[in-house]
Amino acid sequence: KQVNDARIERDGRLRWITINRSPEEIWPLVRSFWIDNGFTYSVEQQDLGILETEWAENRAKLPQGMIGKLMKSISDTGLRDKFRTRIERSKAGDVEIYITHRGISEEYTDIINKRTAWKPRPTEPELEIEFMNRLMVKLGVSFKIDTAEAAPIPINAAKAAIVTVDSVPTIAISDSFDVAWRRVGLALDRTGFTVEDRDRLQGTYFVRFVDTSPDERGFFTRMFSKSKAEAGPVKYRLKILGVDTKTLVSIQNATGQPENSPSTQRIMKLLVDDLK
Repeated sequence: KQVNDARIERDGRLRWITINRSPEEIWPLVRSFWIDNGFTYSVEQQDLGILETEWAENRAKLPQGMIGKLMKSISDTGLRDKFRTRIERSKAGDVEIYITHRGISEEYTDIINKRTAWKPRPTEPELEIEFMNRLMVKLGVSFKIDTAEAAPIPINAAKAAIVTVDSVPTIAISDSFDVAWRRVGLALDRTGFTVEDRDRLQGTYFVRFVDTSPDERGFFTRMFSKSKAEAGPVKYRLKILGVDTKTLVSIQNATGQPENSPSTQRIMKLLVDDLK
């Protein structure tokens, strides 16, 4: 859907903005957008086109009206949200803007409801679309996406699965390279990886996993490491290769060698769960 120099693109349940301006023009607008909406930043990397907000309380579920105003000062929803915006130049020369959401919720960890811990909660596509609508206004384009369109579309939707290629676990995506490149990038954003660099011509994402919040540390440390030696940021390469009508994604270590460790197998499962 084209409006002025911007349009909304759609691939199944994914949405992003394509706009005919340079990254240098877009960056200050997007940067001020999140500040205007009450967020602060944990990541600002203009060279990579990445902005990531700090965790912020989700206030939408607090009561409204006079009582709600009072409750806001003493209540906590037990929900936190973080958003990542990625600005990337397309092959056609336009700029693509992606917004991804991550959420955590405070949950009791014992039967007497005394101790709590922060745990990941599902991504909310409606929140991504809501902020995409607001960003369109910031960009000078009055256009609204219906949040009902965020529901997954099962018919003809691309699928992903873990297969074995030359004795190495590999993600197989039943879609073209261009579509798979975009979907893998969004999956990395949603699952908390930091993209240090990317080379679309070579089909490579250079990533590392960073534990960006003390509240998440227990969960992700258990998921990605088994010993102190494995703890902390670890660098990987995601190699994306188009083969006929499908795309294969393999995980390599920092030197570009195939990796088949328990950690990379867990990473693959995490990515596939988002890619499905």
